[in-house]
Amino acid sequence: MPNEPLTAPALEDRLDDLLDAVLSSRRTATRLAEGIAPLPRDQQDFVLHWVAVIARTNPEMAYQFAAAAPRALAMLDLSAAEAWIIQAMDTYDREGLYPGSQVFKNAAGFAMLARGGASAVTFEEVAQVLQLFICGLSGRRLRLDTAPHGYTDTETIFLPSRIALRPARDENFVIYKAMATLLWAQVRHGTFSIDLGAACAGYADPKRALDVLNTLENIRLEACIARTLPGLAREMQKLRGGKEQPDPRSTLLTMPAASVNDSVALLAEVYAGDMAPAHYIYVPTLQPEQAAAMRNARLAKEKAEFQSVLKHMLEQKDGSGSPQTQPGERFAVQAFMQLAADGDTNHELLLDSEPVAPPGNVVQLMDSILQDLGEIPDDYLVAAGDGGYRKPGHQELDPADVWKGVYHEQGAFFYNEWDHKRRHYRKNWCVLRELDVHPGNPDFIDATLSKYAPQVTQLKRTFELLRGEDKLLKKQPDGDDIDLDAVIAAYADMKSGMELSDRLLTKRHKSERDLAVMFMVDMSGSTKGWINDAEREALVMSCEALEVLGDRYAIYGFSGITRKRCEIFRVKLFGEPYSAAVRRRIAGILPQDYTRMGAAIRHLTTLLNRVEARTKLLITLSDGKPDDYSDNYRGEYGIEDTRQALIEAHRSGIKPFCITIDREARDYLPHMYGPVNWTLVDDVARLPLKVADIYRRLTT
Repeated sequence: MPNEPLTAPALEDRLDDLLDAVLSSRRTATRLAEGIAPLPRDQQDFVLHWVAVIARTNPEMAYQFAAAAPRALAMLDLSAAEAWIIQAMDTYDREGLYPGSQVFKNAAGFAMLARGGASAVTFEEVAQVLQLFICGLSGRRLRLDTAPHGYTDTETIFLPSRIALRPARDENFVIYKAMATLLWAQVRHGTFSIDLGAACAGYADPKRALDVLNTLENIRLEACIARTLPGLAREMQKLRGGKEQPDPRSTLLTMPAASVNDSVALLAEVYAGDMAPAHYIYVPTLQPEQAAAMRNARLAKEKAEFQSVLKHMLEQKDGSGSPQTQPGERFAVQAFMQLAADGDTNHELLLDSEPVAPPGNVVQLMDSILQDLGEIPDDYLVAAGDGGYRKPGHQELDPADVWKGVYHEQGAFFYNEWDHKRRHYRKNWCVLRELDVHPGNPDFIDATLSKYAPQVTQLKRTFELLRGEDKLLKKQPDGDDIDLDAVIAAYADMKSGMELSDRLLTKRHKSERDLAVMFMVDMSGSTKGWINDAEREALVMSCEALEVLGDRYAIYGFSGITRKRCEIFRVKLFGEPYSAAVRRRIAGILPQDYTRMGAAIRHLTTLLNRVEARTKLLITLSDGKPDDYSDNYRGEYGIEDTRQALIEAHRSGIKPFCITIDREARDYLPHMYGPVNWTLVDDVARLPLKVADIYRRLTT
């Protein structure tokens, strides 16, 4: 029967085929098969499906899943099990094999957070609301992401992918909100301003010491939250069943001036006593190693930025530009004596003993330093010397050189990528940079305009007609002239005893175009030769015509190699005039690497959405399907990721369209763009003429 469970030998054969790369012996496959054989057929199919999917990413992860699946499916329904798998694979993508395997091995921990069906709340459902909520709180701007347990590295708040600890969805949402707020409070109120690992290292059981310290810190932080968010504090008290603090001495931590040092001091008193860590359902964990690594990197960066700001302020005040040599000689930071409502002490910057308003986002920079150190040290108050930044907040990092030697992530954009097999995004999977196109030979522009002189002239005339002549509006209550037709009709109405209309005038109205267009140009290596020449000629002709039309437009090229080197090339920005510099950049568009389209579409969608316009177009010029050197991006994976990126663009109000010269485009473009949002130019020589003509049809 088709619904009967598969036998152990049949499962053994399937697993042996799927996991041949990691199975050390047939006996290992037998052991896995014996664990899966007692499961119902639907669960067996579920396991085999996901073993095949995971094995495409990493066979060892697939093996770990197959080994953990029987026990996990005894605790999780298929929906929750899928969330468990996705969380493990997200952890693998972000942190590597061992952390990802640990998620599979800790199915019981996930089940504790994920039990329940209709009451379950997922991270995707609440992420946007929580992001807005966290952004509304004071302090450093924090990102949100998923992890098996809640914690923060001081720049990202990590939350479980699914919570179903209470029978009602709104209660589970409150757990998410309480956990996120506590993690924000850890960053905002200085939990990581000292080395927590060192503070716990001297105890017999450092892990227990860290758990007790976490309990003490939660008491302090909940008191801070109660002073600013009393409503949420009452909901958190309900979540812990109204229980009071576990030790009377901990009330010292509820004072407004309490700090993490007080928690560490109290730890020395309570560790040997009966105080046990309080494991409330909303309490996150402390990860001091990850927080310390992030904090140390940030301190070095922010010190250099802050000192460069001081140098800039000195240059503006006295024009000297020469850095001072003694700390505190001219700059100082003064703390307000009174306490703010949330228990924080306010600070202001002094220059020559007078308060000054720091430029730009320096207030946030000072606030971030204060969160990490509790003060701004004297050595931070020394203006940058000759080795400092040339510009406040600007890092001397050439994006074109960032790939040389050790890989760096400074200044990069991170984008998700859709894995259609998982039916889920790979979080922050692609690293993208914006680069400038090196100017090319201007002779190419002159040659193109000479070659297509009659066509350019005709295009300009055609586009002049699209600008919109003054439209005559009739039957208006006010205007420039008399509407004779309306007067005659009104006179007839009056003779027949009807009321005389007041709409007897005409006026002219200028029809304005409200468009923003992004040209996305394929700069992959496959465009080398005639295709690249045709793309550049098409852009030259389109720009000449668009200047007549007056529409807002931008031009970006895209290419890259692997997910860690996606590249966008700036050719013309929105608001930038079509100048000689832009023409030279168009001439400088040259073939690069591969065609990883998903990240490029997501980035250009972000840029296009920053422009206020009624109609937004994303027009792609390409010679083939999505492709890349590795990461399995070729074929179905790349097509599905690109399609998902286009769906995201469409949902945000952007209309995508593709112009291609790939004769096989009929096999994949209708699936990616839809049946009518693409066109094939089967002759490369006709591409320059077709682009302008297609643009005219798209915008009228």
